[in-house]
Amino acid sequence: MRYKYPAFVGAGVSASVLAALLGYAQKVPCSSGGAWNSFTGQFRDACYTDIYPLYYNEGLSSNQVPYYGHPVEYPVLIGAMMQAAAWAVHSVTDLNARGKDFYYVTVLLLAVCLIAGVLATAATAHREGDGAGWKAALLVALSPGLILAAFVNWDLFAMALAAGGLAAWAAQREWLAGILLGLAVATKFYPLLFFGALLLLCLRAGKMREFGRALGGGVAAWLVVNLPVALTATAGWGRFYAFSRDRGADWGSVWYLFEHYNVPVLGDSSTGALNLLSSGGFALACVGVAVLALAAPRRPRLSQLCFLLLAAFLILNKVWSPQYVIWLVPLAVLARPRVWAYVLWQLAEVAYFFGIWGYFVYLYRTPGQAGYAGVTPGWYFVLLAARLLTVGLVASTVVADILQPERDRVRASGLNDDPSGGVLDRAQDRLVLVWHRDPREPAEAAAS
Repeated sequence: MRYKYPAFVGAGVSASVLAALLGYAQKVPCSSGGAWNSFTGQFRDACYTDIYPLYYNEGLSSNQVPYYGHPVEYPVLIGAMMQAAAWAVHSVTDLNARGKDFYYVTVLLLAVCLIAGVLATAATAHREGDGAGWKAALLVALSPGLILAAFVNWDLFAMALAAGGLAAWAAQREWLAGILLGLAVATKFYPLLFFGALLLLCLRAGKMREFGRALGGGVAAWLVVNLPVALTATAGWGRFYAFSRDRGADWGSVWYLFEHYNVPVLGDSSTGALNLLSSGGFALACVGVAVLALAAPRRPRLSQLCFLLLAAFLILNKVWSPQYVIWLVPLAVLARPRVWAYVLWQLAEVAYFFGIWGYFVYLYRTPGQAGYAGVTPGWYFVLLAARLLTVGLVASTVVADILQPERDRVRASGLNDDPSGGVLDRAQDRLVLVWHRDPREPAEAAAS
């Protein structure tokens, strides 16, 4: 008897391959047209990537091993992927050709990550029923913002691991969920926020043992891949953390806007003040999300809380690079906000993607250079604000669904509670911040 794969598998693989091809094609003016070797040319053609220049800047072209031969500004698993791609092309003798081949190999690896991340997100959504799996696969893979940003950096690697962790949690495999999320944190730091969402929801549902298993798996996985490097190449390993601490207000962030316009207090350019404002603001946002998680009339769904924490982090972070849209897309699809808000956000992401490269043209073009003059600061900051506001808009629709569960598109039918919540799905509340809370299971309370 032949095994019949769920519809989301075919849809997810096909859509991911198409997205990878479109993402690759978007970079062709640079990869094949030579724009990478023209500083403003790569911005004018909007085909910039970190991957090609970092092959040289991180010492990979001269056979330096990440962290050991050269400090790297990324966590260890990205360093490992960089080294793997460098090994794959080390036999190419021409230095320029080797840099391009490094990019091509990395694109192949990231395309595999894209497929894995899309399928993991689709598997999580599939538990909702009614074709939610294949719909989620298409929404993630064919997100315009994701396609444009797919090969700017190594973020698809983290997205795949984080999506896999959430899929494992949905399948009630807490150890595996923790391991995958721990590895995701060793790739990009943002999946650490998912442990925060799990803590709040497990606290409310009295599922702390399950949370402990996930946390234990995450800590163990993170230590396994980090500790050997931290002990044997401490300075190189610590570069990521020092860089994150010492960087100033950077591209895309609200702090960069405040600094540009010299806004009193908020526009303080000193690193110490900026770190205090950014981390303090995010801490307050986390308190707000915690209160929402514990006091909402019905326990929020896991994907909703993960999205809110990540959105708050990006809005208040010191840098908001174009490729960070990759972090948000799977969570937005699972959180199921209003379609119009999602579309507006994607349009803002596309506008910002082209806007930041145009802004770089404006900043770095030589005096008297003919042709495209770029995007002026005024318009750049309009696009920056539009992206920030549309993410906030999507977040507001998610909050509205939490406060009014009957609006939630996943729960509206009365058949679902939190399909991606694993042990949280249909669990009773054990700890809430309201006294009149109905102690019955969510499904029962909704039906009465």
